[in-house]
Order: sequence, then C-alpha cells, then structure tokens
Amino acid sequence: MPEISRFFGIIIYMNWREHPPMHFHAVYGEHEALITLDGKVYAGDLPGRALSLVREWLALHREELAEDWALAVAKKPLKSIEPLE
Repeated sequence: MPEISRFFGIIIYMNWREHPPMHFHAVYGEHEALITLDGKVYAGDLPGRALSLVREWLALHREELAEDWALAVAKKPLKSIEPLE
C-alpha cells in the first residue's frame, strides 16, 4: 500500500484498489482506521490523540487527498503529502 505521509508515529496510506466511500488509511502502532475525507472513522479505530492529529492533518490536506484518491482509482502513482509538524 502506498504511503503518502508519516508524522508523530502515524502512517497515512491509500490502496490502488480503493473502494467507496472516499477514504484513507491511518495506522498508529497496532491501531488502524479508515477515515473519510470529512473526518469520520469508516472502519477500525485510533487512540483519541492520534485521531485528533489525523483530523488536523486532514483539514490541511483535503484537496491533496482527493487528488490522490483519483490517482488511486486510476491505478496511477500517488503523490506524497507533507506531514503534520
């Protein structure tokens, strides 16, 4: 699965064989959540602080994530997105 960002121990990635709804994967330790572009947890879970950081990052990069989604659906290389600092 292509990694698109990494910050504070959180790894963000998308699959090339993605399925609706539009989402990305966030992994923190043994936790993983699928998160929609409106910030809702679609499946899985993350600890509260990690989820807050992911939502903060999402708010800054929503358009870039939508672009990566379109690339993933088209099975094209994804673009890296700046981490949360």
